[in-house]
Parts: sequence; structure tokens; C-alpha cells
Amino acid sequence: MSKRNAILSAATRLFSRNGFQGTAMAELSAITGAATGTIFHHFKNKEDLFLQVLNEVQARIVEQFEQHQRDRGELKGIDMVEAVIAFYLNLAGTMEDQFLILHRHYPYQMAETSLVCRRHLESIYTCLLDFFEEGIRTGIEDRSVTVDAPRKTAMVLFAMVDCVVRLNTYRVYDAGALYGSLITSCRRLLTGNR
Repeated sequence: MSKRNAILSAATRLFSRNGFQGTAMAELSAITGAATGTIFHHFKNKEDLFLQVLNEVQARIVEQFEQHQRDRGELKGIDMVEAVIAFYLNLAGTMEDQFLILHRHYPYQMAETSLVCRRHLESIYTCLLDFFEEGIRTGIEDRSVTVDAPRKTAMVLFAMVDCVVRLNTYRVYDAGALYGSLITSCRRLLTGNR
């Protein structure tokens, strides 16, 4: 692993656990064995480092979802949505540090003044919404889903699923224990079945 990648990996861990303000370059230096000057050789400043971490988070999430979509096979729309939900929950568990970063307040604060940060966040959430919406649109076509507004429905579904992920990320409640109820609620929303 290159020094730059080692710095990014350690910074991801630190930003996820300590937040932006709580992450000290001296601690990053100690963990990586890279002098502070070396860190700033690769990254202009702490904000640039954070934006590079966010870029890596974006790339990895998008890559994982695109691979999931290629591997999933042919499914009815309702089953596509359920597969996306299951994959999202699983991905959040395997990429805990990255999702902790996304669930912190700082990236959204930074996005108010940093166009780069805003673009990274928009790219992540647009990608995720697109996968939910694709299943919904497919379901409308194959009649396994009965909704009128696919994008808005995708946003509502994503909000529900992401909330479960947040509960799990912050150790408030086990996402696995909510999975069955989440799927039942999503299916009801998509099919109108009570």
C-alpha cells in the first residue's frame, strides 16, 4: 500500500470515529508513521484530506452497488428493491467507517461552502436513489409495484432504510432485528397491500 493510501485509510478511520474537528494531524502522523510534512505533501490541508476521503467513500460505494447490480440477475421490480435494501444494509455493515463519516454532521456543514464536498455527497445519494428507483420503475413495468411517483417513493424508501442503518451504526438498535419489519413496510408502500 502506498504512503498516500495508508494515510487515506487511517484518516478514514479517524474521521469516522473522531469527526473532522476531533481528528488531529499529529495522531494521523503517529498512526501512519508519516511525518506531518509528508501528509501535507500528499494533501494541501486537513480539509483537502477529508475531501479525498469522501471521494474514496463515494468511489467505493458506487463501485460496490454497480457490482451488485451486475451480479444480481433478472428479478421482478419488487424483488430488485428488496435486493437493493438487503445489499445496502450489508454494505453499511462492511463499510462501517465510511458510513459513520456519511452519518456525521460535518460533511453536510462543509457542503454548504465547499462545492467539491457537495458534489461528492450528491453523487453518493443520487447513485443510491437511482438504484432504488430502478427497481421501482421495473416494478411499475412488470406490475409488481403500484406507485405513481418513482423518484419520491425511492426517496421515502431510502430514508427508511438509511434510518435503520444509522440506528445500527450508532449501536442504538440491531438492523438485523428490524430487517423483516423493514421489508414488510417497504413492500406495503410499493404495492399498496395493507
